[in-house]
Amino acid sequence: MPESYPAGAPARPGALAELDARSISAWFGDRKVFDRVSLLMPAGQVTALIGPSGCGKSTFLRILNRMHELVPSAKLAGEVRLDGVDIYEPGRRLTDARRAIGMVFQKPNPFPAMSIYENVVAGLRLTGTRVAKSTKDGLVEESLRRAGLWMEVKDRLDQPGGALSGGQQQRLCIARSLAVRPRVLLMDEPCSALDPTSTRVIEDTIGELVNDVTIVIVTHNMQQAARVSHQCAFFLAQQGTPGAIVEHGPTELMFGDPQDPRTADYVHGRFG
Repeated sequence: MPESYPAGAPARPGALAELDARSISAWFGDRKVFDRVSLLMPAGQVTALIGPSGCGKSTFLRILNRMHELVPSAKLAGEVRLDGVDIYEPGRRLTDARRAIGMVFQKPNPFPAMSIYENVVAGLRLTGTRVAKSTKDGLVEESLRRAGLWMEVKDRLDQPGGALSGGQQQRLCIARSLAVRPRVLLMDEPCSALDPTSTRVIEDTIGELVNDVTIVIVTHNMQQAARVSHQCAFFLAQQGTPGAIVEHGPTELMFGDPQDPRTADYVHGRFG
């Protein structure tokens, strides 16, 4: 049965989630893109995935909530454990994974013909989450507040979501993801198409959300990774070999005292 809960309730207090990718190998057709990659993403932290284009960061992110399997030629080995339970375990429903592990994409993708209000509650329908009609107003306000957008749109909730600015549209997409109360939020370069002011607002929102939601973010902006993340994982694919994690650890060490010279070269802008 679809999940049902009262709007306005706390976002699963005390339920911060740990995400653990174990020995992930992945293919597109015959091309192997990962070979036994493992990464622990701690509960209540921001993990940044960094590395040059083409090393598999976005693919890895999509593996974390079962989007990889939407590609007809895609194959996968390994486990993705949410609090110890493999989301790829036979019999586990795809909608359960998508509800627990939300996704925000590089380009804001609100439904342009839907109102701001309808965009927020659309996430409920997409994940099969049932909320009583009488409590939707409270859920919409809560989600928009958590996404840092409520004060800007509270008097025009019936206007099209596509009429918002780029930065506002991205925060609307964050609100749509938050409406189903995910335990993990994946963000694929969420600021790459935004101006500096909108980027700062999104980064501030990330800093507030991580109190309730574990966050994994792909970014090519090293300054952003240093600002928003608690730990980083540096991905690299060299000379046609599958992508791999060269090094991962606390952000301050990854930038201040990296152990691998390739990490030092990348974070200091010497390649990539």
